[in-house]
Amino acid sequence: MTDPSTGDWLRPLGSTGLTVSAVCAGGALLAGMPEVFGYDVSQNEAVAVIDRVLDGPLTWIDTSNGYGAGESERRIGQALAARRSGLPDGFLVATKVDALGDDYSGARVRASVAESKQRLGLDHLPLVYLHDPEFHDFDSMRDAVATLMRLRDEGEIGHVGLAGGNVHELARYLELGGFEVLLVHNRWSLVDHSADELIEKALSDGLAVVNAAIYGGGILANPQSSSGKYGYRDAPAATLDAVARMDQACREYGIDLATAALQHSVNDPRITGTVVGFSKPARVDQLVAALKTEIPDELTARLSELMPDRTHWLEGTR
Repeated sequence: MTDPSTGDWLRPLGSTGLTVSAVCAGGALLAGMPEVFGYDVSQNEAVAVIDRVLDGPLTWIDTSNGYGAGESERRIGQALAARRSGLPDGFLVATKVDALGDDYSGARVRASVAESKQRLGLDHLPLVYLHDPEFHDFDSMRDAVATLMRLRDEGEIGHVGLAGGNVHELARYLELGGFEVLLVHNRWSLVDHSADELIEKALSDGLAVVNAAIYGGGILANPQSSSGKYGYRDAPAATLDAVARMDQACREYGIDLATAALQHSVNDPRITGTVVGFSKPARVDQLVAALKTEIPDELTARLSELMPDRTHWLEGTR
């Protein structure tokens, strides 16, 4: 079990020389994107969440140039500017470069980094990911990749990561070399292990692995009131059935499914950081309680047995 009271809470982020907590605060919800998440988070609510994160056991926050057209970064920057002490020592703000429409040129990458610095109010970005490259032509992305690497060489950013979903496309980018951290979303959860081979490849190449969207967009966090979607698309019937059965199994042990989904990622020794979004400050305290919940081995084994066949994963087969 991993929680803020254990020695495994703080971990080296691969070969970057950075140290991070086992859970990273996700910044997507902070942008207030009801069209994506089904509910809004106001600016004041977002700033209150950020303040709680900065004062709590988590030591990093993950955001992106593109979350809410930069709103997530703006709100993080606003929270930092309002704090007399600024960014706490050892706290890491990680962000991502994003295309502007169809433009994912090298010039766009430089502009994205500059925009992020301005919004966050930070002169230096310690970790910057290439975000969602799978939505663009692979060959046309070579300049974007090279530019991000050059920004590291120039000292404009600290370290370079790769972040996305499609595991087959991400594997192509890892072959280019130079990346230090891999962030994958929706592909390593209680109901989907699409990222298994990608994670192994990243580790063999010396990268740290960060796991995001562990609740599949909400279905594993609120199974009783979910939209029936997993990974931003309609979930197969087999996945919905597995979630229902997992939820029932957890209830028999007095444990909620969200806690099991969280620990499935956090306790995996291959995963350095698990990204979890918060919409309210109290959610941070609930996270700590979930991390400290003891999950019986019998329940863990049962949940494993209930996982849908790989043909129902997002990318279980090519």
